[in-house]
Amino acid sequence: MKYRTLGKTGLKVSEIGYGTWQLANDPNCWVGADLKESLRSLHKFAQLGGNFIDTAWVYGYHEENPERHPSEELIGKFLKESGKRNDMVIATKVAPKNMRWPAYKGISISEVFPDDHIIKCVDDSLKSLGVDAIDLVQFHVWQDDFVDQESWKETVTKILKSGKVKYWGISINDYQPSNCFRAIDTGLISTIQFIFNIFHQRPGEKLLPYAKRGNIGLIARVPLDEGGLSGQFREDTQFEEGDFRSQYFTKERLKELVKRTEKLKSLLGDEAKTVAELDLRYILSFDEISSVIPGMRKRNHVEANVAASDGRKLSIKLLEELKNHSWERNFYPYVDPSMKNVGYLEL
Repeated sequence: MKYRTLGKTGLKVSEIGYGTWQLANDPNCWVGADLKESLRSLHKFAQLGGNFIDTAWVYGYHEENPERHPSEELIGKFLKESGKRNDMVIATKVAPKNMRWPAYKGISISEVFPDDHIIKCVDDSLKSLGVDAIDLVQFHVWQDDFVDQESWKETVTKILKSGKVKYWGISINDYQPSNCFRAIDTGLISTIQFIFNIFHQRPGEKLLPYAKRGNIGLIARVPLDEGGLSGQFREDTQFEEGDFRSQYFTKERLKELVKRTEKLKSLLGDEAKTVAELDLRYILSFDEISSVIPGMRKRNHVEANVAASDGRKLSIKLLEELKNHSWERNFYPYVDPSMKNVGYLEL
């Protein structure tokens, strides 16, 4: 495993991090996790040199049992069993109080991140993870107009001074790679988490150079496009009941996905053996990226993804070819269809 610096935090994080949205099941999005295998996968990740785990207050959350935070709790169990708390960099997120993704333009931060809600989520996460301090806490949605309001800045500063949180970041709205520049300029934000993969290449245009100038740590999420860039889906792929990908990948979208991944398979060879490896190596070929966090809950997935961190970058020739495989779109089912092109908003 290779390591990179997480921007101005100075923390050394594994190039391949561990995404945990589906780790402990999520009644609204993910099903089918074996919690024992998920726990074993966390241990395998650490054994292979992984040290960066990204989770969220809301992962596995269910309104019928709002005091439980299953993903964080499972990570807390791993930290206790392994005794590796001091070796790991743990990141989590404060959920929007209104439980709406993304944060739409014009909404007040008082509806999304009121001060008492920020404080409560941090305290909840400390308890669920079983730790005294969290390395990185991120806002789970963002709208850059929030910068005009002062209360969140005071609350973040107070929490940082308390020692409960070491650094603060933002997990920006899906497919809005410029919707964070004003927040970066406040000096309070140390990291940005954003979607980045072969299909969604737009962050390379503005976000990567902007973050580099500000020494901001960059965390690439959804690297495998919710499994689409695994290269394993077929036109007749069926998803389990309760798996949100049945809406994300409709029949027509699957047809288009398979056509595009078959073209990517024609590029496989010495530089990458699988589409997933090609995609992870693509992301890690950008020096600005601190860590890429594929979602994982099985040991064989951990082993395969970690193998992409060996210091080999894709050739300039292949990187140029991959520009032709961009596929900009937003398939997330929670986006209000009346908000045309919300996925491509540039500020």
